[in-house]
Amino acid sequence: MNNVVVIGSQWGDEGKGKIVDWLSSEADVVVRFQGGHNAGHTLVIDGVTYKLRLLPSGIVRKNKISIIGNGVVIDPWAFLDEISEIKSKGVKVDVDNLIISESANLILPFHKEMDEIREDAAGKAKIGTTRRGIGPAYEDKVGRRSIRIMDLMSEKNLNQRLETVLLHHNAIRRGLGKKIFKKDKLKEDLLKIAPHILKFSKPVWKKIYEFKKNNKKILFEGAQGILLDVDHGTYPFVTSSNTVASAAATGSGCGPNSINYVLGITKAYTTRVGEGPFPTELKNDVGEKLGTRGKEFGTVTSRKRRCGWFDGVLVRQTIKISGIDGIALTKLDVLDELDEIKMCIAYEIDGKEIDYLPAAVEDQLKVKPIYKSFEGWKTETRGIKKFDDLPKNAKAYINELEKFIETKISSISTSPERNDTILIVDPFKS
Repeated sequence: MNNVVVIGSQWGDEGKGKIVDWLSSEADVVVRFQGGHNAGHTLVIDGVTYKLRLLPSGIVRKNKISIIGNGVVIDPWAFLDEISEIKSKGVKVDVDNLIISESANLILPFHKEMDEIREDAAGKAKIGTTRRGIGPAYEDKVGRRSIRIMDLMSEKNLNQRLETVLLHHNAIRRGLGKKIFKKDKLKEDLLKIAPHILKFSKPVWKKIYEFKKNNKKILFEGAQGILLDVDHGTYPFVTSSNTVASAAATGSGCGPNSINYVLGITKAYTTRVGEGPFPTELKNDVGEKLGTRGKEFGTVTSRKRRCGWFDGVLVRQTIKISGIDGIALTKLDVLDELDEIKMCIAYEIDGKEIDYLPAAVEDQLKVKPIYKSFEGWKTETRGIKKFDDLPKNAKAYINELEKFIETKISSISTSPERNDTILIVDPFKS
């Protein structure tokens, strides 16, 4: 019986929400292990659309336990708002099906303000964050001055922790000519919501150990994608956490031996939100068509996504970095109307051909994609549930993609609907 990690193999927005929801029908426990309320997972179930930002995708399924791990940063007000929103759609959320780690760090109002101040001041050098305070909250975590869920248990301790973190932030705010942040009002606001947060709080590492001991199937759910990993992504245009599969262990409190299968969610083309290198970006009619047919707008921010051809070089690289065992190919149907489809199979930089994306951002911006072209299938694939029923040219594209990235395709998604999926390998049983 396998425990499965689901991660994005590109820059995020690969369709993880649908795949996680699809897999959660087999799982007993679903765990979010990094990121904040910027995940943007869209689920369509029986005609009802759920847009999740912080809550694990398993929350919309009955008889599943959802966990927010210690590796996640939590905006407590956004957390409670999301619970209210999901409850209004008839979803049960209580202490029996939702657990948050007592060690998770909080996103506070001054984090959001700092995020906005930096992005506005950066001009053309901006990162393209969601402006939700996630990066500054992770900075405080690493700086050992953060407020954690457990700090809400004691007014005395919370007061001391707030003094420590505001000493740092108010010094920066004074230097930037901004008003200092008042401790007492923030403490009052936090103590008011503390009981509503603390009732979900438990030692997650202990709960996961118990679930493992009882042979429960655990699904670890990542946010963003590997190319946004703070160590392995297109730095500095990255998120502030580790998005690779191994982060599932540290972000939830279990050993790497808890992970049996790594599933990389991979879009049949490539998209990116925000700034940063994008070798296969299409700034033309084809790129616009991909964006329109794929409805490429951010779930969280509504920002338009940049679109381009499938970058086999990058996906092959992220597969090796994250130990991906199989990929779930999504949004194949978006390519249905194209006469020609291209796949990046190498880069050229300064006249030299290379087979990986360099680490230096100046080199990443200079690389030129080398493509292999495929004839389009010009036939609707939406809703197809068997590989043999796909058009000949679609199968040729998929087979070449699988061969190039050197990893098996475990499933193919042919629409946003949960059941419109071609299952080749079940990650829980492989």
